[in-house]
Amino acid sequence: MKKYQTIFEQGDHQWAVITRDPDKPDYLIDTNEYLVIQGERAILTDPGGMEIFPEVFSAINTEFDARNIIALFASHQDPDVISSLALWLDFNPNLQCYLSWLWSSFIPHFGGNKSTFVSLPDEGAEINLGHLRLQAVPAHYLHSSGNFNLYDPAAKILFSGDVGAALLPAGEDHLFVQDFDRHIRHAEGFHRRWMGSTEAKLDWCQRVANMPIDMLCPQHGAIYQGADVMRFINWFADLPIGSGIRRG
Repeated sequence: MKKYQTIFEQGDHQWAVITRDPDKPDYLIDTNEYLVIQGERAILTDPGGMEIFPEVFSAINTEFDARNIIALFASHQDPDVISSLALWLDFNPNLQCYLSWLWSSFIPHFGGNKSTFVSLPDEGAEINLGHLRLQAVPAHYLHSSGNFNLYDPAAKILFSGDVGAALLPAGEDHLFVQDFDRHIRHAEGFHRRWMGSTEAKLDWCQRVANMPIDMLCPQHGAIYQGADVMRFINWFADLPIGSGIRRG
């Protein structure tokens, strides 16, 4: 069962994570969904696949009224990111969805119409949530050719999508990284195979290394916090990528 857990709170500004499901079938990849809240309004990042919509929706409503979610943020086009779109729109037809312009004619196959989508230019854009000024941060080719992270300067939190993802075995599936060296072994294969551009990787590392980040929150696996954020950035900068194909 997925659960709602607050990871940041300052007045009426909060971040919550809908945690991974320990009882999910083995054939499905596990995901984290994040809710960025300001007052009574919220944005939901990478709301997930259609098969987990009931659990995500139910977990959110234990602590927050889902009717007050005003927008979805899709880091890229994958089904584990946004295939639940039609179900969210059945619940609230007025929801908007922020995504790369590159996918603005692809993701509508999951649902929605022209008024649903807010296309983000390659260089990124500001997304307003009440008095918060969130930033769509370019992360193209990591791993999608049209890919964005979401940064909250006030909370110093970066939702990093697939960057930082780790496929964690049972018993090591903590919410936060406990032991970086042990954890990163579960991230290495994923990053070698799924990240395809060294130039894009280094561009991302340089960009985010200059941003104050207290928590780096991936869509899969545990959250990096404190000194582990820069440990991950440095590790990723040095990692050979595009080399995860098994031979023989």
